[in-house]
Amino acid sequence: MTTRSSGGCPFGHSAEDKRAPEGAIPMRDDTSAQASGLQTAASSAVTSAASPAASAPSGEAIVREESAQLDFSRDMSYGDYLGLDTLLTSQHPLSPDPNELLFIVQHQTSELWMKLLLSELTAARACIARDDLPPAFKMLARVSRIFDQLISAWNVLATMTPPEYSAMRPYLAQSSGFQSFQYREIEFCLGNKNAAMLAPHAHRPDLHARVAQAFATPSIYDESLRLLARRGLTLPAAALERDWTQPYRAHAGVEAAWLTVYRTPDKYWDCYQLGEKLTDIEDAFRQWRFRHVTTVERVIGFKRGTGGTGGVSYLRKMLDTVLFPELWTLRTAL
Repeated sequence: MTTRSSGGCPFGHSAEDKRAPEGAIPMRDDTSAQASGLQTAASSAVTSAASPAASAPSGEAIVREESAQLDFSRDMSYGDYLGLDTLLTSQHPLSPDPNELLFIVQHQTSELWMKLLLSELTAARACIARDDLPPAFKMLARVSRIFDQLISAWNVLATMTPPEYSAMRPYLAQSSGFQSFQYREIEFCLGNKNAAMLAPHAHRPDLHARVAQAFATPSIYDESLRLLARRGLTLPAAALERDWTQPYRAHAGVEAAWLTVYRTPDKYWDCYQLGEKLTDIEDAFRQWRFRHVTTVERVIGFKRGTGGTGGVSYLRKMLDTVLFPELWTLRTAL
């Protein structure tokens, strides 16, 4: 009886049985070959993938190759130009709550955007007054985009929860955005005149003078109506020469003039464009106000505002203000 080798086949074939017969073509171990091929391919892929990273220049090398200026001991730097030392040290929280920084930065950045908005808005008004509409259109388009920035800023402030705001609110005392002189100048330039809004600036003669000048100056809508008259459209005298310190009141004759423009845009193309640019601005302004009241209600509910107003109730009343009424009512009549 033949004894099986322990290393043989489990079916009884001996190790010698696995040898190929004489003259037969040796069989290739495909499994082993495939594994070897895959390992080689994988190794090549890794080497290929690693090569670009290994040969890529370092960050320092890139800076040297680009000849970037690194020494500003004698030249003006980015921070110097922007006055960042002053800008970034102008946040002075009064409470121990870390969320107050958000509140301050939100309002400071809004004031910066309002500074640019005022510059563009008043320049556009001057262009309209001298019948130079192409640059005015560019400026008014920019004003609308600035309002987009102001609107989106409320989304950041809305991350402040009621307990977080309550922790810092006592430190605000009576300070409020209601007292922003730039915001008041914007409203006056857009035509929402209110003599009572001069009083919060009486303690600062320099600011009071600025706001008073904006209060007494024709609004951008006033100048637009005067331009329509210069273009040959018939407008009521009451809309062309009036007390500029009074809020504008809608007039059927003004709507009729705008209707002429909108019914014959080819004849009055620049006036038509002006009407749409002004509509864009009021549309954006309304969205800004709406986001304001919504954020305030979300953060403080119906508590009174720090400036003494009813808070949400006051802001909701402001939503009803219409700046350029005929540009809205004409759409029903078209």
